Amino acid sequence: MPGVAVNPDMTSSLAALAVSAPLQVGLLASPTGQLLVALVAVAVVIILGKFVLKLAWRLVTIGIVVVAALYLLSVLGVV
Repeated sequence: MPGVAVNPDMTSSLAALAVSAPLQVGLLASPTGQLLVALVAVAVVIILGKFVLKLAWRLVTIGIVVVAALYLLSVLGVV
């Protein structure tokens, strides 16, 4: 495109600038803020894991009951 001039300082990454500014201003600006964010992230993982494990235990229990019933039926010669 003729007539368009780009100065050397205009070539810096706009994405890098957009990402770095909120990080310097927000919670992640201090080590204490970073620790808080990390602890909240761990808490979220633990809470989600708790629900997933609760569901997994139910599925395992149902599987044990079904397999045990099929085994007993096969031992008795019904199936």
